[in-house]
Amino acid sequence: MPASVPGIHHVTCITGDVQRNVDFYVTVLGLRFIKKTVNFDVPDTYHLYFADYLGTPGTAMTFFGWPHLPWRAQGAGQVAAVSFAIPSAAIDFWLARLRENGVEAIQSTRFDTDVVTFRDPDQLRLELVGQASDERWAPWPEGPVATENAIRGFHSVTLLVNEEGPSARFLTENFGFREVGREAGRVRFQTGEGGPSAVLELVADPDAPKGEEAIGTVHHVAWRASADDHELAWREALVGAGRQVTPVINRKYFRSIYFREPGGVLFEIATDQPGFTVDEPAESLGSALQLPPQYEGRRETLKFNLPPIVVPTPAAPAAPKAMEGMKESR
Repeated sequence: MPASVPGIHHVTCITGDVQRNVDFYVTVLGLRFIKKTVNFDVPDTYHLYFADYLGTPGTAMTFFGWPHLPWRAQGAGQVAAVSFAIPSAAIDFWLARLRENGVEAIQSTRFDTDVVTFRDPDQLRLELVGQASDERWAPWPEGPVATENAIRGFHSVTLLVNEEGPSARFLTENFGFREVGREAGRVRFQTGEGGPSAVLELVADPDAPKGEEAIGTVHHVAWRASADDHELAWREALVGAGRQVTPVINRKYFRSIYFREPGGVLFEIATDQPGFTVDEPAESLGSALQLPPQYEGRRETLKFNLPPIVVPTPAAPAAPKAMEGMKESR
């Protein structure tokens, strides 16, 4: 088996309102808007990225802007929750900040760690986990959240499946994870050196309806490959384990392969290189529409078809309109 994937690279979700999405993730959660590009397979729609200052692998929450899709609750074969890492001392700060911005938040404890659970404007379930590492995190000094309280990147993802066995065996026998704990109907796995960004939790519910690609769901989870040869080694191993794996696809900021784990969740393995500064300097990330070379000839048409996005200034207070729809009954 190849060397373990070190942890999460990015998580990609689906939003129905790109402006509301930007308002929330920048103004409320304090993530930096680092890339405005298009879906490389559906180029008339946005692909937006939020992360730390540089878009360090393990910090990027990304969204496809697909307003044509219906809204659906997360189901089996999908990610049920995306968890961000925060310093343990920042729990009270975030409870207050979310509530001040009209976001209902619930505090609980899981695996002896404080967790704050809430939902974004598309009703995607998010968590803030009081366990963080600054080792690979690049802070955004000008952001709306003070550095000592800021989100450090991902902590974990929670997968919802109908059967525990097939997914658990795949993770431990074919994908380099190890089981590290069980609690309240969930199993925790870690990869690499463990710790924040290297955690996956599995929840099995035989009665959960099958999830559908829809607004308010996670499209896929990407895991890190340290380099091209690491990714290729994993592709060979996964094919040998019976997974249907795509060829390597150039996504401009990383190179990717895709496959589904046995429970149905779409996984990606993405390289750490070349990163988000390949087409914009660090200080200007997210300031202009970036396109892959194959779509440069369509730039004017795409700009006409894509709705405008206004990125909130870092000093702006939380805008009430960013929270519209947060408490709507779905």
